[in-house]
Amino acid sequence: MAFKRHILTKKTTKNKRQLRGTRNINAADVTSVYRMMPSA
Repeated sequence: MAFKRHILTKKTTKNKRQLRGTRNINAADVTSVYRMMPSA
């Protein structure tokens, strides 16, 4: 998650592509995340 929030103009396409991907959430946050998802 680091380095992705702002100033993406200076980063190369390769670098931005490698910043994509899946994210993990803490087990304690699972229920609240499910509530936020509209189609879960």
